[in-house]
Amino acid sequence: MARSKKHLGKYVDPRTDFGWKFYFGREDNKVLLIEFLNSLFQGEKIISDLKYKPVEHDGDYEEMRRVVFDLHCMSSDGEVFIIEMQQLFQEFFKDRAVYYTSRLINKQLARGKKGSDYYLPEVYFIGILEFNMNANGSSGVTRITEHPYFYDVALCDKLTKEIFYDKLGYKMISLPLFNKQPEELKTVMDQWLYLLKHLSTMDRLPTFLDKRIFGLIFEIGEIGKLTEEELMSYEASLKHKRDAESAFNSAKKSGEALGHAKGLAEGKAKGLAEGKAKGLAEGKAKGLAEGERKKALETAKAFKEMGLPIADIAKGTGLSVEEVENL
Repeated sequence: MARSKKHLGKYVDPRTDFGWKFYFGREDNKVLLIEFLNSLFQGEKIISDLKYKPVEHDGDYEEMRRVVFDLHCMSSDGEVFIIEMQQLFQEFFKDRAVYYTSRLINKQLARGKKGSDYYLPEVYFIGILEFNMNANGSSGVTRITEHPYFYDVALCDKLTKEIFYDKLGYKMISLPLFNKQPEELKTVMDQWLYLLKHLSTMDRLPTFLDKRIFGLIFEIGEIGKLTEEELMSYEASLKHKRDAESAFNSAKKSGEALGHAKGLAEGKAKGLAEGKAKGLAEGKAKGLAEGERKKALETAKAFKEMGLPIADIAKGTGLSVEEVENL
């Protein structure tokens, strides 16, 4: 067991399913989630308390898709939060985020409720992503910002850029794009993102992180303090994460290799087609030229037999005087 713990490092990795819920999904540690959310909102709102809510939601109809959130919370002021840790690239992650929030919004108004009261609580989707959301360039838009790793999305008027509806928001972090070094950490959010990305490789609380905020993580996150059951769950979660990453990377490499091979094949086919077309064109041109020359020779021979001057025949047919004389 000691060797296993050593192999796992000193602290539980928050980027695993077990680690994420271990640090942020337990009532005893909810101060960590409160502090983390406040760092993302950067004073836009202050969350003082959270209540954990059910994470599984069935559809209103049998054919509706069942959804399961990583974390689902409500603040003391009534704001609703969905918090997701997404390890692998998902092509339709934006669609998923909108779908999740729409399902929660739909639940706010009881079925059969009469009247025109459509008051809704604030709903926010928080996504921590271990991939670049626009890696495939699908958005068609280049994000010019000092914080390319941070998406802070709201419903806006496209013409005036003003917030149209301020009770629905999406805050997403792309960890691979966060590359700040310790001396570059200027905000509490910077410190949180650095911690999420590097905690599994640390052996102590570094001096550049605020001990008042992060001390609890280093206190509870030691792998040596896990129960036997927790350790087994963490090892399984870590293995799942690594296996999934390995499978994804293998598939990606296979896809790239297939794309390269396809490109070579298409290039070769294109070259053969172009070569064939060129050969046909050249052959056709050569055939036409030979036909024209044969016709010119026949015409020149006829004119010569009629006794026309050699120079005039050459000029009229495009042949040389020598060619006409040899007929």
